[in-house]
Amino acid sequence: MTDVRPHAAVDLSAAVESARHGDEAAFNRLYLAVQPGLLRYLRLLVGSDAEDVASETWLQIVRDLRTFRGDENGFRRWAATIARHRAMDHLRHHQRRPSVPLPVEAMADLPAADDTAVAVEQLMTTDGALALIASLPRDQAEAVLLRAVMGLDAQSAADVLGKRSGAVRMAAHRGLRRLADVLGGERNRGAE
Repeated sequence: MTDVRPHAAVDLSAAVESARHGDEAAFNRLYLAVQPGLLRYLRLLVGSDAEDVASETWLQIVRDLRTFRGDENGFRRWAATIARHRAMDHLRHHQRRPSVPLPVEAMADLPAADDTAVAVEQLMTTDGALALIASLPRDQAEAVLLRAVMGLDAQSAADVLGKRSGAVRMAAHRGLRRLADVLGGERNRGAE
């Protein structure tokens, strides 16, 4: 199987640089590449207000883009950091804790795959998956979303969360194991 990620990274790194200099098409490529994962991450933090917080995030990105220095990975890390800060501001303003958009019971009818890692990756696009991830302890949920959905490496995710990379790797590992246990339990229940 061929990995197309390096080409995408080169294209987006070039898009970051072009967008910094005002290229709207390059900014659009960045937006289309980053927005889906960013929105899923924000849904974990603020639930149904994710679109509003994402809009605030992109407004700040547009405002500060000329001062940004870095490549694609740096841009993803920077965008996730801004999104997290906007989400925490939003929650403080509304004086509430992060919300779970759907009950975990909504996951009961999802089919389980043989490979848990593949199953988790496929589920990432559904609201049910976000509800399942949101049921994890917060540090694990954020680590799983930043690593698996946003595509950040451990150090970049650690920078976003203000933690050590080892702590983020461990939280992501524990979160994925919990998801595997839940998915395995659902598979066993379906076989009965």
